[in-house]
Parts: sequence; structure tokens; C-alpha cells
Amino acid sequence: MYDVIVIGGGPSGLMATLASLQAGAKTLLLDKGNKLGRKLAISGGGRCNVTNRKPLDELVQSIPGNGRFLYSAFSQFSNESIIDLFEGFGVALKEEDNGRMFPVSDKAADVVRVLIDQIRAHGAEIQTNAEVASLEFHADGSFAAVLMQDGTRLEANSCVVAVGGQSVPHTGSTGDGYPWAEKAGHTITELFPTEVPILLNDAFIQAKSLQGLSLRDVALTVHGKKDKAIKTHTGDLLFTHFGLSGPIALRCSQYTIKERKRSGERIVHLSIDLFPDESIGALTERFQAALAANPKKTVRNALKGFVPERLLELLFTQIGFGDEVCTQVKKQDFTQLLTTLKRFPLHATGTLDFDKAFVTGGGVSIKEIHPKTMMSKKADGLFFAGEILDIHGYTGGYNITAAFVTGHCAGTNAALLNQTT
Repeated sequence: MYDVIVIGGGPSGLMATLASLQAGAKTLLLDKGNKLGRKLAISGGGRCNVTNRKPLDELVQSIPGNGRFLYSAFSQFSNESIIDLFEGFGVALKEEDNGRMFPVSDKAADVVRVLIDQIRAHGAEIQTNAEVASLEFHADGSFAAVLMQDGTRLEANSCVVAVGGQSVPHTGSTGDGYPWAEKAGHTITELFPTEVPILLNDAFIQAKSLQGLSLRDVALTVHGKKDKAIKTHTGDLLFTHFGLSGPIALRCSQYTIKERKRSGERIVHLSIDLFPDESIGALTERFQAALAANPKKTVRNALKGFVPERLLELLFTQIGFGDEVCTQVKKQDFTQLLTTLKRFPLHATGTLDFDKAFVTGGGVSIKEIHPKTMMSKKADGLFFAGEILDIHGYTGGYNITAAFVTGHCAGTNAALLNQTT
């Protein structure tokens, strides 16, 4: 008989196990894989972006999928608590752009190792290659036991389900926990891949004209009904053989999916502003000055360097000009070029699937979870943590922060429940 059983050895599960042990509970950690921390080990490109140091309100804004739900948990264990925890364990951290925190060693393995070392040092029982079949509940609906695939029944006073969502399935996140949550009476909100590359059906994508072209400091906008701008993100973008990737494409992916579903249309309109910090007026003046300074050159040569060459060539081809001498440019062509630079149209047909997504959108409804404890409102003694919950953020340390914070909250309160019963 255990005080607490934690299912899942990812970021939230490891943190829940550590917090439960620190609160004095006899804790068992179960993971169906042969190795703990697999998702953690590949996070941040193998460097592990352990958290983000932005102020709390900014942090929550960067978790557009129900980030506000986390305020209670943050009051108990915050992003600064995560930093203090790892540095206290001897993992020195450094701050990079936009508040992202990484180990000084740039090795995710250091983060994984210290968490596993700490839970072992605190006396956890760990079972790997341990596949859970289902959960069992008492007649009053409260948690009773974990039922294993091999027929073993493991009893505990409380259980933390931290098995992840459906993204990066090769790490073991294959949606196992959703049926268990439904068995307890929980609602699973619609699941969708997010922080995932976007698919485009524009002719230049099919022709691979811009494949591999990266744009810096541009703005990507998702448009909705009556051309209304739904969401804009500014930063870096990458054209691929299927569409768009890079930080701002990943951030806009969830809005693309939601708009496609809302509208019922196959195509969602996107656009790129190549000069988001300049008005069309200021851009016009700058380009006119470039033409005036090079009266004998062709437009194509006069404007070299303003825009990546492949993109400029594509625009010239689409508009049907560029070989004219600068003094012979038609106003209509010049205006169309500038308009397109400020709003380069794209046509999205969706996104790649869960296997290419960094995060799962949707999950166990937060309306059915106590925000102060992460305990189920449907089944006493049952707790949820991490990506299985309907919480999702942008890349940049926000999702791992949500996983660590909900894991710590769930583990601590699962252990405290044992002390009050």
C-alpha cells in the first residue's frame, strides 16, 4: 500500500514524485517506458528550456490555453521556485533571449539526471516498463487502485496521472490517460496538435520556390471572418517544402486550426508583413529613394538587399515587373509591390499532426480540477498534472513551466491528502 502513486516519468511526473516525497509520502513512480525523462531529455533541442523568467502575468499570457488557471499553483510554486530548485541541486542556469532559462552546460541530460537522482535519494520506488491498464475507484467515486496490464493491482491513498498528451508520441505520450480520466467522470476537451508547423497550398510552396528560406523579424497574421486579424506574432519564420515552420508559425498554428474549424472552410488566410516596424508610407519613401539613387539600374538590381533575393524574384514574377529601369516604373506595379511586402498572402490548409507537434491542445477539462491542488472534482484522491490537462502554451519554456508547476502542486497535495485522511 502506497501513500501516492505517480503515473508517468516525464517533467510533470518527475516533479510530482519529488514533491510527494519531500512532503513525506511513500511514493511509487510508474512509467511504461524503459527510461525516465525521455521527453525532458529532448526538450529545448536537447538543451532543456527548464522555465521562463518573465514576470508572472507575462508568463500566463504566453500560455494561451487556460494559463490563468495556473495562478493558484504559481502562488505555491512559481517559475522562480523552479530556478531555485535546480540551482539548489547544483544545476547552474543561465538566462537567454525572451526570459528562457537553460542549464549552463546546455545539456538536458543534466536536468533529467538531477531529478532522477533526487527522487531516488528521497526514497522513491520506481518501476519502469510498467504499463498501466486502468484505474479503479471506490463505490463513492474516490480513487482506489492502479490496475496494471500484467494484472497487478496497486493500492494507494492517492494517484497523480502525469502521462502527457499525444504530442511527440515516440517519447511515450500516446494519450493513455484520457480513458482513465473519462472513467472517473471527466470531460476531455477536443484534442488538437499545437506548436506545430503549418501546411500551405500556395503554388510557390508546391514549386518549392522558397523552401529553406528563413525570414527574421517579420509578422505573421491569421485572418478570420471578414478578413479580421485574429492573431499576429512577430519574430522568425521558415519556409519549408510543405508550408511554414519557425517560432511564429508554431505560435500561430493553434489559431489556424481553430479558425479552420470555426469557419468550416478548407482554407485559412494568413499574411506576412515583411516590415512590421515600418508604415506603408515610410516604406514607400525608402523604396522611392532607392529607385531615385539608381536611375539607370533595373528595379530588380536597385532593390537588392531590401528583401531576400528569392522572395523578391517571386514577387516580381507574380506582379510581372522588375526588369524596367528605375525611371520607367509604373506607379501601379510599384504600389502593388509595396502592398504585397506589407501583406504577403498565404493559404493554410491545416497543420502537421501530433507526431510533429511540440504540444497537445485540449485535454482533461480544467473546470473539473481544483486549481489549488490539481485534484479531480469528480474523484477524491485523483490528481492530474502536465500536458494531460487542457493547458497549453507557446514554445519558450512555458509548457515545461506548466508541467513542473502542476506536477509540484499535484504531488504536494496528493501527499498532504494522506496526512489529513
